[in-house]
Amino acid sequence: MPRRPILEAALLACALAACGRRADLVISGGVVWTGLSSGGPQPGAVAIRGRTILAVGDSAAMAKYVGARTRTLRADGGLVLPGFVDGHTHFIDGGFQLGSIDLRSAATPQEFIRRVAAYARKLQPGQWIRGGDWDHTLWKGTPLPRKDWIDSVTPDNPVFVNRLDGHEALANSAALRAAGVTKDTPTPPGGEVLRDPRTGEPLGILKDQALDLVGRAIPAPTPDQRDSALARALAHAESLGVTATAHMSASFADLASYQRLERAGRMTLRVAVYLPLERWRDIADTIRRDGQGDDWVRIGGCKGYMDGSAGARTAYFFQPYADSAGYYGLLQHPEADMRAWIGAADSAGLQIAVHAIGDRANAILLAIYDSVARAHGARDRRFRVEHAQHLRPEDIPRFGERGVIPSMQPYHTIDDGRWVEQRIGPERIKTTYAFRRLLDTGAKLAFGSDWTVAPIDPIVGVYAAVTRRTLDGKHPDGWVPEEKITVAEALRAYTWGNAWATFNESRWGTIAPGHLADVVVLDRNLFLMPADSLDQARVRYTIVGGKVVFAR
Repeated sequence: MPRRPILEAALLACALAACGRRADLVISGGVVWTGLSSGGPQPGAVAIRGRTILAVGDSAAMAKYVGARTRTLRADGGLVLPGFVDGHTHFIDGGFQLGSIDLRSAATPQEFIRRVAAYARKLQPGQWIRGGDWDHTLWKGTPLPRKDWIDSVTPDNPVFVNRLDGHEALANSAALRAAGVTKDTPTPPGGEVLRDPRTGEPLGILKDQALDLVGRAIPAPTPDQRDSALARALAHAESLGVTATAHMSASFADLASYQRLERAGRMTLRVAVYLPLERWRDIADTIRRDGQGDDWVRIGGCKGYMDGSAGARTAYFFQPYADSAGYYGLLQHPEADMRAWIGAADSAGLQIAVHAIGDRANAILLAIYDSVARAHGARDRRFRVEHAQHLRPEDIPRFGERGVIPSMQPYHTIDDGRWVEQRIGPERIKTTYAFRRLLDTGAKLAFGSDWTVAPIDPIVGVYAAVTRRTLDGKHPDGWVPEEKITVAEALRAYTWGNAWATFNESRWGTIAPGHLADVVVLDRNLFLMPADSLDQARVRYTIVGGKVVFAR
């Protein structure tokens, strides 16, 4: 072959190779925090090709990846970081709540009643009123709501509205009738039904396992309704920079909804679905038959419950509640059942995540995890404790020593800090939301929101973890301030920590070549902001799998 055709062929090959290294998208003009260390961000740029990170470095080094078809996003001095991951949501419930009655900010019983009445007027007779997320701690000493507050304004509509923590709810008389709940209905184990002390009639408040007494009478959402709720939740999450989540206590119907939207090309968030622990056999069979899933939708494992919440006084403690003499809280399931389910799920190779809030619930769960691991032998389990809120000092090092993941929600700190000391006294709060101590003993923190219990906004979560300033403004220097952590540590818990907690650290959670291109651009650099203004930052761009899914 003559030299000229050979040379031309070589030049063409080089040109094609160069084109193959061109970026589809370059983010420049900001500072980049890769999440690979606890250090701060550096000026630079991120190059993305297809759905993965191509390169990251200073702007000069990134120039070689820019071609005629490369799109450039300007960070304008903002912070470029891995996509936020919410390690604990009830994600589709969040979508339903976005379209339901809002009672969260109802600051008086009168406002609570007014909102219920106004919402009921929009409905047809027989339609249920759900959601709510009410918070009676805003009512300054007023007791829990009762059915007779709202019966007169909801005669034709069953009402079952939950407290914001999801561990207690108010049913009106129409809902109790629809569910067949009367004074003769026994209280199920692991639950509580508040009753009139004279007549025994239910007052309308049901807690934890008793929620099912009414819940089973509520018509299940149709697939279209569930998919619409998911679509609302996705749009909301995009605007806040959330690119992945662990959906806790999901149903198989929720899993099917995610799969439908993925097939339709509508997923803009990666999800690990954690299904009910007591259905471990069904979960294992589903994975054997259909596989665990893919980068968009996968079965993460099992989710169980040890106890309830401090707000509902159903979190389980070694010592009684300070404001309820002789009452310790409750276990949602007998310890023997939890031990059997966790052991069986572990034998089936499933990851296990269990809700535990009170110190006794946490201690029992850690002991179960210990015994199961010893019995079944060493492997990479990554047991999770969801919430891990109130811990005995001697239990804190066990997380790091045994590789148990504390999956925690920093917003709860600045919310609960308004009132929880009244529940459990000054001594037990010293190890409440022990972020600093857990990190210092080697635990890998995974942060989330517990949405809808708390807002899904990760920036607010970072603010909460760094400042611990309670919502009532009464702790300007932080509530239990020795447990504050740094901006970098909070961001790592919202990114790499959740990637680790879902076995995805080799795919996302950091900005690194070859990782999935899930990236968020904030409008300012969190590392240079005063701590008390961190919550003022906003998301400028959200990028998932290399596609811009949100631009402010």
